[in-house]
Amino acid sequence: MASLLEVDNLVKKYGDLTAVDGLSFNVQPGEAFGLLGPNGAGKSTTMMMVCGLLAADSGEVRLEGRRLDRMHPQSRQRMGVVPQDLALYPDLTARENLMFFGSLYHLSGARLRGKVETVLEQVGLTGRADDLMGTFSGGMKRRLNFAAAIMHDPVLLILDEPTVGVDPQSRAHLIACIRRLQQSGTAIIYASHYMEEVQLVCSRAAIVDHGRLLACDSIAQLLTQIPFEVELKLGQAVLPEDMSLGTSARIEYDGDEAVVRFRSQNQSCETALNRDVTSILTTLEHHGVSVRSIRTHEPNLERLFLKLTGNKLRD
Repeated sequence: MASLLEVDNLVKKYGDLTAVDGLSFNVQPGEAFGLLGPNGAGKSTTMMMVCGLLAADSGEVRLEGRRLDRMHPQSRQRMGVVPQDLALYPDLTARENLMFFGSLYHLSGARLRGKVETVLEQVGLTGRADDLMGTFSGGMKRRLNFAAAIMHDPVLLILDEPTVGVDPQSRAHLIACIRRLQQSGTAIIYASHYMEEVQLVCSRAAIVDHGRLLACDSIAQLLTQIPFEVELKLGQAVLPEDMSLGTSARIEYDGDEAVVRFRSQNQSCETALNRDVTSILTTLEHHGVSVRSIRTHEPNLERLFLKLTGNKLRD
């Protein structure tokens, strides 16, 4: 299948600072593609170049096989953008906001009015269509922000933290809307710090830092870099000297209790992990050591993200 969006070797510098350093990726029709990175990693700069709002120093962006030129706004008519900062007018009603944004995409008359009603229903705001946007809750504003971006049926939708600060119901509704757009063939770029959302919504993801691509693959393949880990908290701190738990386990001490941690390097083999757990539990029971709790740490994007980008705070 031909890529709908191709980002090829983008570079953007601000003086001595390289914000984006040779970034390349592609997005297929109907695919949700995660774009992840710490603050200052180059995500926003990349999205601005993809949108044509910022010129790249080198490299190019192609949509449906055609190079995007920021000097020709019509080349961006096939895109929709949901910015992190609300792009709405609080003194207009929900319907008036959508009428305005739809007109920017050259919708008019019955077609515009019909599309407004359609997207209001999609985002669950039909009953509040004639209320001022400024009176809306945070979740309602986010849903209206989303609605404004899909008025013109874009082939590519760029989402920058679309669910930040919203209630669980609005988050679930927005994710359902995204899934329906995917099913209709819309390609999605999903930039978020909510790793569990990206893992739920996206089939592939890229992790960037300091403007460079650290990893890009299917979610399933990315997670093969992170092992399963099991943590057993024991009911005592002093353990029998003759007790051996095998080479895969390590014993740490936390106050008045011991903690056993071990991992499976082959996460595709659940049988091996179950065998390790059974063996260690049997050994502990044989030596009369009780287990106070068992906790598992499955591979996830957050663990991979921290592994690749580090734990240091970013401003």
